Amino acid sequence: MISFKHITFMPLLLTLSLSATEGIPQESPQSWFDAGQAVVARNKSYRYAQADIPIAKNIILFIGDGMGVSTVTAARILEGQLRGEPGEENELFFEEFPNVALSKTYNSDRQVPDSAGTMTAMTTGVKTDMGLIAVNEYVVRGNCDSQSGNHLQTILESAEQHGMATGVVTTARLTHATPASNYAHIMEREFEDDQDGPRFSNPGDCADIARQLIEFSVNNPGSDGLEVALGGGRQSFLPARPNADPETGNPGERLDGRDLTTEWLENHSNADYVWNKQQFEAIDPARTDHLLGLFDPSHMAYSLDIDSDQGGEPSLSEMTAKAIRLLDKNDKGFYLNVEAGRIDHAHHAVNPKRALLDTIELARAVKTAYEMVDLEETLIIVTADHSHVFTIAGYPIRGNPILGKAVNVDSSGESENASALARDGMPYTTLGYQNGEGFHFLPGTNTADSIHRTDVNTAGRSDLTDIDTTHEGFHSETVVPLRQETHAGEDVAIYAVGPGADLVRGVMEQNVIFHIMMEASQLEQR
Repeated sequence: MISFKHITFMPLLLTLSLSATEGIPQESPQSWFDAGQAVVARNKSYRYAQADIPIAKNIILFIGDGMGVSTVTAARILEGQLRGEPGEENELFFEEFPNVALSKTYNSDRQVPDSAGTMTAMTTGVKTDMGLIAVNEYVVRGNCDSQSGNHLQTILESAEQHGMATGVVTTARLTHATPASNYAHIMEREFEDDQDGPRFSNPGDCADIARQLIEFSVNNPGSDGLEVALGGGRQSFLPARPNADPETGNPGERLDGRDLTTEWLENHSNADYVWNKQQFEAIDPARTDHLLGLFDPSHMAYSLDIDSDQGGEPSLSEMTAKAIRLLDKNDKGFYLNVEAGRIDHAHHAVNPKRALLDTIELARAVKTAYEMVDLEETLIIVTADHSHVFTIAGYPIRGNPILGKAVNVDSSGESENASALARDGMPYTTLGYQNGEGFHFLPGTNTADSIHRTDVNTAGRSDLTDIDTTHEGFHSETVVPLRQETHAGEDVAIYAVGPGADLVRGVMEQNVIFHIMMEASQLEQR
């Protein structure tokens, strides 16, 4: 048993002097980086034996965008209940991993963060401001000139420099903040294509995010570019002219006239581009070295709606499996980031059913990867970039439908067989949100981007007596009426298995995840 008596605890920040006006530690990109390395060194000292630890040849980083602890708990229960079980005793697949820790998610300038700053922390080892992607906090949001000298190297870029295969898989747009934080450097997360430029203070000559994906090998000499990029966001890669989109016939968004999907094929050998499930399924990983898949003009469908998508889309699990088969051909190993991006979007729309079903699909994707790789040489980390103001409350009886109305127990411990009533005489649900649009019911909703109402409910509580709250069209009640539900600021969980997973322990700054992946893979020493 380890004695903690003789262990020196290193500070998370090396510079502890305080600002006289703000009382905030004087942080810098270097202090964030150094502090992350210090935590890894500290956690290595906790190992029971200092015998040789296998090197992680492969790294897979799974992100449930917006997957806070309450989301994991509710999804766990729902998954069990879908099998006819009470649900509370269930475990999502990644909850079985042996190492679990907590991640502090704040941005360098925000108490409650966004995905750009949080994912940058995980891919570069440095915390940064909200809205910035793989650039440090010295950058002025929206100002291209401020980027000079402030780029942060990502783990994907390091992997490419060392000859590893790399990939990004997401159900959001490939140009969205989380996936983009692997391969792009930009002063504004919303600069997804050149049409966005005029919205910013000084877009300057900065390349948009879609361009940076296609031009990755140009910007990273010695790299042959990403091997896998699968997700949505086709509109940012196609020119703004009629019939540019093969599925919809609608124009893309690019004002420069470039068709980046064609450039992908021209820039890479043995390359393929696919935009629907049939094409995707026809891809033979043994014969393809670079695969770009853009399955929707914007974000991909929610897991619940994927079968009704007109073009046909692969699931997150299917994309994960295809990516691993293609990346695993590289003898030097691979780095893969997989994001369940639409958990976040469903929460913003206070639509718990879609959020939880996408969480369950993430767990399936993790299981898919786990069963395909060699755990002796593959580190798998599952975490979230941030949480949401999503709650599980009341005192419902064990096994009560997690999406349903709360049903209490009587004095003998038996179900009251009726919805519990609030002080206003109306029933309430177990799941709810602190803020957002407020209750609405859209029973005909089955498309990916039409689940938001057009107004905000400011009239107080609604009578849910005759409303099926388990229906996909149900959008929860909220306390504070806002146009859109917000992120939350509490810690999120980190789950890990494989070489280096033992470094995931305690309560850690989010940027430490990068340093754990670098240490486990020994990328700097390769």
